[in-house]
Amino acid sequence: MDEESLKALLKKLQNGDISLRDTINIIKKLPFEKIHNSHIDHHRHLRQGIPEVVFAKDKEIEDVVNIAQRIYEKSGQVLITRANRQIYDALAIEEAKFYRRSGTIVAGGNKNRTGLIVVVTAGTSDIRVAEEAAVTAQFLGSNVETIYDVGVAGIHRLVNYMGLLQRANVLIAVAGMEGALPTVVASFTDKVVIGVPTSSGYGTSFGGLTALFSMLNSCVPSVVVVNIDNGFGAACVAHKINLLSSKR
Repeated sequence: MDEESLKALLKKLQNGDISLRDTINIIKKLPFEKIHNSHIDHHRHLRQGIPEVVFAKDKEIEDVVNIAQRIYEKSGQVLITRANRQIYDALAIEEAKFYRRSGTIVAGGNKNRTGLIVVVTAGTSDIRVAEEAAVTAQFLGSNVETIYDVGVAGIHRLVNYMGLLQRANVLIAVAGMEGALPTVVASFTDKVVIGVPTSSGYGTSFGGLTALFSMLNSCVPSVVVVNIDNGFGAACVAHKINLLSSKR
């Protein structure tokens, strides 16, 4: 439940459209709800501004589906990351959409989108992580534009998008290999750039560690970095920055 939903519930109580007992029954489950092996945090959006999201990797399909369906029943929206087709097929939510490349499933989400986040990738092998970031940010309520395959081996490709980079409130730069893209993007803009290292690369990329260390050592002071392949985390940070920028 978010702040607007809580206000609507209390307004119904005030107007006599819902009983005190029914209101109490709803509110007492706000902090969390226990089902099977899980404690679902329905209260998270009120506390953090971002609802609980289901991380599907290494979970049983039944557990993912039960959690996701309960979140959706309570809020009318749910986001599942690191999912697969089997989970999507088992999910009995008609409006759910599966993004195969990133393994992301979305139902509902904030339709009143604001501001602008631009997601940039070095190569097409980084799109899987970039899509997770883009889908997450849109679900949360940010407008998102993407620019793919403009890495440093042909950085002249990025020049064509200078106008879009300048319009963004915050940028997400996704790169594997040597991870140089966030530094380059940050050199063209006064906005915060969130670097996302990916595990894409040859042997000495060490599963993304080389890109991670490169981004952490950026000589542009407005680059911040999230964990390897963490498009979701980058989107959450970018969305909060975007909201603050949009309110100015």
